[in-house]
Amino acid sequence: MINTFVRHADSHDHQKLSNLIFYETRLHRHLDWRSPLDWLGSPFYWAIDDRGRIDAALACPPEAPGAHWIRFFVHSGNWTADNAWSLLWHEARETVARSGGVTVAAIVMQPWFERALAQSGFETRQDIVMLEWKYQPWARKEAVGIQIRKMTEADLPSIEKIDLSAFGVLWHNPIDTLRAAFSKALFASVAEDDRGIVGYQITTGERQRAHLARLAVTPNAQGHGVGGALVGDLLTRVVNYGIVKLSVNTQSDNDSSLALYEKMGFTRTGEYYPVYVFDVNSTEASWQNEPI
Repeated sequence: MINTFVRHADSHDHQKLSNLIFYETRLHRHLDWRSPLDWLGSPFYWAIDDRGRIDAALACPPEAPGAHWIRFFVHSGNWTADNAWSLLWHEARETVARSGGVTVAAIVMQPWFERALAQSGFETRQDIVMLEWKYQPWARKEAVGIQIRKMTEADLPSIEKIDLSAFGVLWHNPIDTLRAAFSKALFASVAEDDRGIVGYQITTGERQRAHLARLAVTPNAQGHGVGGALVGDLLTRVVNYGIVKLSVNTQSDNDSSLALYEKMGFTRTGEYYPVYVFDVNSTEASWQNEPI
């Protein structure tokens, strides 16, 4: 193991990491708008180097102040998931602690990754619930004083403010993330009243399937039919486009979102994914340097 060590990954590792991602099935990827390689150069990106070969990698850059998502974790067959994760998380936790007290989170879709997180002290606090709408007649929802129109890039600063007000810190999308989402949208629309933009939705898709990736309404406009108007308008666009299935996911404890989607004809698929979190305290930054 003398030639094996953890180091920061950078742009020079692009090809090695690309090969590791392509050939390995032991891969966790965050539900993200960016690829794992897009994060190269971040101070929150590490690799296990074995004599110049990369055997594992981890990236957990911040999404917003106070929240880091595990964007990417992969390891080769030369390592077990537990051993590779333990070594990389040791470095990550120290670096994250030095950046200040934050929450590190992951949406888990593979049992092997769930075991590694649980053994490191991560805990579940909620689940991501999957729902799906299949073509059926629906009552178009109107909201008094609300107009729905196509989103433009100029709307993104206003949309970022809505996002910050509508979600907890773990789920905030900064403007760079929103811009990446908008660039890949099949349908993107905003809801306006006489005060300006009060809600928005971004939907991706291809062929006969689409996914409602983001829906948010500013708190002072919630409960007035804005979300229903956005979803109703989206269903019209989806059907006119020839799409017959629309999926969405939301947090298991987001009762208002679940109620809205189910009222609009979405049904739960039975799929759910746990959200694992670990609260890193800034005082941990010196833990590995303290005398034993």
